[in-house]
Amino acid sequence: MDTQELHLPRSRRANERLHAMIPGGAHTYAKGDDQYPDNLAPVISHGRGAHVWDIDGNRYVEYGSGLRSVSLGHAHPRVIEAVRRELDRGSNFVRPSIVEVEAAERFLATVPTAEMVKFAKNGSDATTAAVRLARAATGRPRVAICADHPFFSVDDWFIGTTPMSAGIPAATNELTVAFPYGDLAATEELLTRYQDEVACLILEPATHTEPPPGYLAGLRELADRHGCVLIFDEMITGFRWSEAGAQGLYGVVPDLSTFGKALGNGFAVSALAGRRDLMERGGLRHSGDRVFLLSTTHGAETHSLAAAMAVLTTYVEEGVTARLHALGERLAAGVRDAAASTGVGDHLVVRGRASNLVFATLDENGQPSQQYRTLFLRRLLAGGVLAPSFVVSSALDDADIDHTVEVVAQACAVYRKALDAADPTPWLAGRPVKPVFRRLA
Repeated sequence: MDTQELHLPRSRRANERLHAMIPGGAHTYAKGDDQYPDNLAPVISHGRGAHVWDIDGNRYVEYGSGLRSVSLGHAHPRVIEAVRRELDRGSNFVRPSIVEVEAAERFLATVPTAEMVKFAKNGSDATTAAVRLARAATGRPRVAICADHPFFSVDDWFIGTTPMSAGIPAATNELTVAFPYGDLAATEELLTRYQDEVACLILEPATHTEPPPGYLAGLRELADRHGCVLIFDEMITGFRWSEAGAQGLYGVVPDLSTFGKALGNGFAVSALAGRRDLMERGGLRHSGDRVFLLSTTHGAETHSLAAAMAVLTTYVEEGVTARLHALGERLAAGVRDAAASTGVGDHLVVRGRASNLVFATLDENGQPSQQYRTLFLRRLLAGGVLAPSFVVSSALDDADIDHTVEVVAQACAVYRKALDAADPTPWLAGRPVKPVFRRLA
């Protein structure tokens, strides 16, 4: 058995302190120590570029930085400079700052398929605001979510559909229905079954697979024909698919769309964007009933909007999306070669668009396995790679990719041993990692 180990005594103690004061030991469930092998959840000291350091002094090449939000790398000079400039000028006032005008203009110039935009702090607020607008505009109660996409909001209309539905009334859950991605016939059947009841269709325009030909355009037609609002959740696809988001890449314009994550390079900023007639329902220049739309004390903090403007400018001027794709293609090719050469090419599977790669760990029967994921993550961490996914940032360089592939190859050799034994348990050294959404702890 491979005896290489990583010891994190300071991180382990810090995790205990976190759990003593913070429910779940983290402020985002996906960052929880249950997502990592037993006693191998590093607590981070700092990061720069594509690297982070834990409080035990270990350095890692990091993927999926900030849950995909840090796409330019940590402490990006252009972003930090813009933020510092605003911090010296005050961050929050009793009236809008001129920065709000400039940020909105920059966003709408980058995402020209939208006509208006409103900023907030997190993605859940933006998606819930989109749902509220859709219900107000249509007078309909039901929300249709894509069943194949893992997350839309912390709010009741979505969380009630997950295994972590405690605290959500059944009456609320009944108002959310689901449709499968890529299946127009099934979606039309749903809209027909709930004729004149569905306010909106909400989905990620793409995830680990490309949309089938004509699918997004077909959804656009269905939404128009059935009188419901089409909402694209572009929290992940925004800027990673193209500078104008997935809607810019695929040429299908939703009624509303939501952005976040990459928009601030780690700073807290999200956006709801879309058609003027819908967005204006949350404004003052209409005669209908007003919609309470994203009224947030901190939604327009000047430094976060400055970060967003710097991100948008950097993406456009430096061709960041193309770089993300190039780095991802190099990484995917290397990982697939390493897996194939060690005989686990059918078990360690890289999926997704090059700018948004994930990996699946399959057991000897080809089924998804948390145990094999645990084995794989242990070996990555021991080799200095922190990778809950293989989502790249533009701060990575060829040496980082080469190092990652080398560590993956070493991990795959252990993976092969476990497959041959038909039992990964000896390589786990503790409980397996756990899925985020589960009913019991």
